[in-house]
Amino acid sequence: MRLQELVARAAGRHSGRAAVRFDECTGKPPASYTYATVLGLAVELTAFLRRRFDHQGRCAIGLYCYPGINLPSWILGILQVPAAYSPIDPDAPPTISTYFMKKSNLQYILVENDKINKFQMSHAGCFYHDSSAIEHIGLTLFQMSSSNTDFSSEADSMKSKCEPFKAVDNLQPGYTIYPDRTEVKISEAGYTDAGQKDTLAYVLHTSGTTGIPKIVRVPHKCIVPNIQHLKSIFEITQDDVLFLASPLTFDPSVVELFLALTSGASILVVPNTIKMMPMELSAALFHHHHVTVLQATPTLLRSFGAHIIKSRVLSANTSLRVLALGGEAFPVLSLLKSWKHKENKTSIFNLYGITEVSSWATCYKIPEEVFRADFRTDFPIPLGSPLLGTKLEVRDANGSPVLEGEGQIFIGGEERICFLDDEVTVPLGTMRETGDFVRVKNAKLFFLGRKDSQIKRHGKRFNIEYLQQVAEDLCQVEACAVTWYQQEKLILFVLPKDDFEETETLRELQKHLPAYAVPDEIVVIKALPLTSHGKVDKSELNKIYQNHLNSRRHDSKLNDAEELWERLQYLWKSVLGLPRDSTGISKDAVFLYSGGDSLKALRFYEEIEMLVGKAVPGLLEVILSHSIEEVYRHILKILFPDEEKLVNPDNVLKRRLRGNSGEEFHEKYIKLTSERGLEIASGLIPFIALNRGNNFFPLNVTKSSMQPKSTVQVGVEPLQQPSFLHSKIPGIMKSHVQGSELENRILTVENKANKNDHTSVQQIRAECSHSSVAGLALCVRWKSNTRKCVDASPLIIVPAKEEVSPSVYIGSHSHAMQAIDLDLGEIKWEKTLGDRIESSACASKCGNFIVVG
Repeated sequence: MRLQELVARAAGRHSGRAAVRFDECTGKPPASYTYATVLGLAVELTAFLRRRFDHQGRCAIGLYCYPGINLPSWILGILQVPAAYSPIDPDAPPTISTYFMKKSNLQYILVENDKINKFQMSHAGCFYHDSSAIEHIGLTLFQMSSSNTDFSSEADSMKSKCEPFKAVDNLQPGYTIYPDRTEVKISEAGYTDAGQKDTLAYVLHTSGTTGIPKIVRVPHKCIVPNIQHLKSIFEITQDDVLFLASPLTFDPSVVELFLALTSGASILVVPNTIKMMPMELSAALFHHHHVTVLQATPTLLRSFGAHIIKSRVLSANTSLRVLALGGEAFPVLSLLKSWKHKENKTSIFNLYGITEVSSWATCYKIPEEVFRADFRTDFPIPLGSPLLGTKLEVRDANGSPVLEGEGQIFIGGEERICFLDDEVTVPLGTMRETGDFVRVKNAKLFFLGRKDSQIKRHGKRFNIEYLQQVAEDLCQVEACAVTWYQQEKLILFVLPKDDFEETETLRELQKHLPAYAVPDEIVVIKALPLTSHGKVDKSELNKIYQNHLNSRRHDSKLNDAEELWERLQYLWKSVLGLPRDSTGISKDAVFLYSGGDSLKALRFYEEIEMLVGKAVPGLLEVILSHSIEEVYRHILKILFPDEEKLVNPDNVLKRRLRGNSGEEFHEKYIKLTSERGLEIASGLIPFIALNRGNNFFPLNVTKSSMQPKSTVQVGVEPLQQPSFLHSKIPGIMKSHVQGSELENRILTVENKANKNDHTSVQQIRAECSHSSVAGLALCVRWKSNTRKCVDASPLIIVPAKEEVSPSVYIGSHSHAMQAIDLDLGEIKWEKTLGDRIESSACASKCGNFIVVG
């Protein structure tokens, strides 16, 4: 059974009913045609086309038009030739249209009469008039010119950029050769041939959002099962009104059109401009025409806005009986619940499919109980069951079936087959790679995202659609989209609600997302840009962000040091998620102690470089280790190299800070040196670190403390007896160990072996061997429960100042990192990290941080 035959059967039963309605939404009464009128016009067009060429059943005819009252008649007139129809978007770039027409081998194009000038200007020299206009049908036939080198070269140039399509075999014996010379196994049951008469219904191309568009030739046998099964699932009757939401170049339009025309129902058509006007569109659909079935992308639904969705689309008394969402990831359930009135009776469906196996592959009806107020909002929405004649497989990276877990989904079926690009014959049962990843759990499939939406950020791989789902779940967000800008920055575009506040939104995202999935920046927009297929236009979002960056660069010129300090505080609060109206930042505030982490530090670093408009060498290290005052001074030296007053009490920064807090700067700052990187800032506390292998590290050594003969002088007070050493005869230990001679030998160690400022306890012991020290023994002073096994040696830090107690740092397989007072055995702090700890800790040079892996 072919599409036009299904329509003819319905028209025979409902000839007097309205088949198509067209509303220009200008205040004029809408136009409508009955089924009898639609078929009568189609017959005229069919007769006209049959007189023009004789290879019926084996060709495709282009249709260059906007949707209107005559659209069903034009499509049926082509199908009845018989020929496949090939919609061409008048608003598409001429390069894309030229490529499509050449690749599809279109010899004839039917052009809407009022689009003739536009068509000829876009494709000059490619086609010529084949006849006079068919006035009452509104079309003019064009035929391809016999010699159009420009047309061919332009299309071939685009073709050269195409990646060859590789079909996926059905694992049956035999081989055939595809245009890309890939050998593919062929089913013993046979194959389908695009050249057979009456095979094809329509020819489209993919959206091209992931590369050059692929040509898709769709047989009647592939699309008819979709129409029949969905008609049954949605329970379509002659009383329904369906909306033609999708553009003709998007294959869901075929479903919308023929669900109506094969059931005796009406199809509502509006101009493309009205589809971009939420108030006018919602009034036409639900107030004037009482649409009962709406198939749309989630983005198109969101474009109505929450208020219209609640008050019209999913209100208590809406005319909408069926809402079928597909073409993109299904909205999060909490968002859908917020839209749906508690008395609303609309049935909501999740559709999934790919153009390469046109049109839908699965369908899932959302159970009514999930919309109850007490139902959990994290209920996952599966893709649903395969539609008639459709086969699904999930495979891992090696091509092996996945019964539980994650993998890529493949779609096919014995006759659910389309011809892609140059394919002429395709084995029955061919499975097509989708590029979409799913999770299989309890025999259900849950959509994870597209292969090209998977990114690796800060060493972690995740799908950016997950960020979008979490953001949509926030009460401040009306709608949103995410891009991975130049594979460097994760940008969240937000259509805000009235109570939106960027800092609060970022704080909420940080609560619900791992650090690597938090966006680098939130950009507020007035509307989500859409492609002609009703999906989010990522390329347009990238342009918006580029304009946003250019605007920031233009506005970021700094006039003086005072403005730098103000901007720096603003960025500090913004990155850390602090309220903008909070009190000023203390000049001694350290980023990592103020709620920051390494990822936020990287963002802070990037924001500063964006602010100053140039690279700032060494900035990230200063951010991680020092106060905001020292960050400021470091930037000031780069930005204003002629400034001579960095530590002058009369400089503008000092005046600014005195005005805020009554305090003055201490004369300490970071000095960059070519040999050693960061020179130690005066005022930092020296310490000694003892770690695995008895390695002894005296750190924070200043040049002024260096002694002759490569001697390392640790800037500390004389050490007292280490509290963890005990003698069998305490009195002897005390009298010998506390002598000043031993203290000095511990403090000053000659580096004879040139060990880069560190030596070992054994070496110290050898230096002190002439001292009469009693034998040492170990006893248990205290214990600490690490809850799981410990594979790492502890790190001991002994600060120079007596008022700061020594500490032991130890991690375990329980993910816990403990800092323990060496003398008392009390836990100073404990942190639970993201994984088990298998390495010993290391101390940063400044002594402020512990690093562990």
